[in-house]
Amino acid sequence: MTKEEQLHIIKENFMNCQKVLLAIGDETRQSILLVLMATDCQTGLRVGEITEQTHLSRPAVSHHLKILRDAGVILMRKEGTKNFYYIDIRTRLGLLKTLVTDIESLLKEYY
Repeated sequence: MTKEEQLHIIKENFMNCQKVLLAIGDETRQSILLVLMATDCQTGLRVGEITEQTHLSRPAVSHHLKILRDAGVILMRKEGTKNFYYIDIRTRLGLLKTLVTDIESLLKEYY
């Protein structure tokens, strides 16, 4: 594969990752993600539980969860009227791994 082809792929990867990068670039959302990572991925947490662990208001947590969901970083599971938020390895976070791998492949040729 030529360097130009690799750069084109990386450019597409960056475009595919824009929402994810913006979503996880915020310090508040990073703290929410850390709380979610510390729990059982299949069970998830409710907004109130995330609020307790992050010391953010419920509206703030809900706002940031919406951004993370819209970016495809977290998932939500409904149980009756309860919503549980969790991270799944099949979310769009996997795009970041592809992006980094492609960048590393390109740079290995030069270092």
